[in-house]
Amino acid sequence: MKDLLFRVIALAVLCLALVALAALIWDVLYDGAGRLSWEFIRGYPSRRAANAGIWHALTGSVFVILVTAALAVPVGVAAAIYLEEYGTRSVMARLIEINITNLAAVPSIIYGLLGLGLFVRTLGLGRSVMAGGATLALLVLPVVILSTREALRAVPKSLREGSYALGATKWQTIWFQVLPVAMPGILTGLILALSRAIGETAPLITIGAVTFVTFAPDSVWSTFTVLPIQIFNWVSRPQVEFQANAAAAIIVLLVLLLTLNAGAIWLRDRFQKKGQA
Repeated sequence: MKDLLFRVIALAVLCLALVALAALIWDVLYDGAGRLSWEFIRGYPSRRAANAGIWHALTGSVFVILVTAALAVPVGVAAAIYLEEYGTRSVMARLIEINITNLAAVPSIIYGLLGLGLFVRTLGLGRSVMAGGATLALLVLPVVILSTREALRAVPKSLREGSYALGATKWQTIWFQVLPVAMPGILTGLILALSRAIGETAPLITIGAVTFVTFAPDSVWSTFTVLPIQIFNWVSRPQVEFQANAAAAIIVLLVLLLTLNAGAIWLRDRFQKKGQA
């Protein structure tokens, strides 16, 4: 009886969440679909809503998310491999594990303050794409490490033992046996991490990402803005035309997010098929 009650409650919560999500998407599409055009996507910011575009923010978002992935993925996966496969009993590994767990619950604005002090001022990166990507990499690193550890932990011990029995070294076992099997779970964690990073605003505003940029970034050292910051800027304006621009930018951001997730899901399914084969 209790199991049935819990299932009914879970189903009701799921239905409410889906209805709320559908209502939000419909509201955004209703307000912003008419504003979408190639000129809007390729346009630059303007004080006139009819002439404003998002190309600078769109390219900035792509640059920042690529830098974030390039920094967070190798470091996060390597740290998870060390913690799960090599340092499970050491005091250092336990201290690192405790700190990673605590960092996963730190508010994003704190990472922005850390990025401002470390990357912008101490390392002299300035208010650049590199500083923004490095800050977001710190933000998502705990998610990458924890999800990768769970994926590695799910690999059967018999697979490792069989590899050792055939004469493989520990690293050969990890590289050729464990990682391919764990890759679908690792990619699932990366989807969650990058999905969080692409929608963050507070850390980037804290490090000095500007809201009005008249050019698109052409390198990791360029000044930048991102779509969430541009959306926030338009939403804060009283004119109805800018509200429509914000809704259209939200649609583009959702398409970008779904495209990145679709690519990660395709890679995950491909690794799953290889593992089953």
